[in-house]
Amino acid sequence: QVQLVESGGGLVQAGGSLRLSCTASGRTLDTYGMAWFRQAPGMEREFVTAINWSGTLKNYVDAVRSRFTISRDDTKNTVYLQMNSLKPEDTAVYYCAATLRFDTPEQAMAYNDWGQGTQVTVSS
Repeated sequence: QVQLVESGGGLVQAGGSLRLSCTASGRTLDTYGMAWFRQAPGMEREFVTAINWSGTLKNYVDAVRSRFTISRDDTKNTVYLQMNSLKPEDTAVYYCAATLRFDTPEQAMAYNDWGQGTQVTVSS
């Protein structure tokens, strides 16, 4: 099991940027595929983006493609989510998650370990 801690959330105006970090402990991340999900109030948790264990595959939901970038630095045991051109509809709690699968699944049930989440609020 790997413990995940997200950070970097906050309040930003529309059009602004934030970078979220997800740092792991307990195990190294270099064998894990990683993903970011988000959950807005009253909504189901939804897939945002994922990166495979080697960083060679990335998957984005259409709503964030070209605005968000997922990356990983296994020397720091950390995965990042760079969010640019933020919109009010991006407001949500963002969660990182880890999977031992080799691809970049969009289903939450494919991920075994989750962080506690970090709040992102985008004002209009």
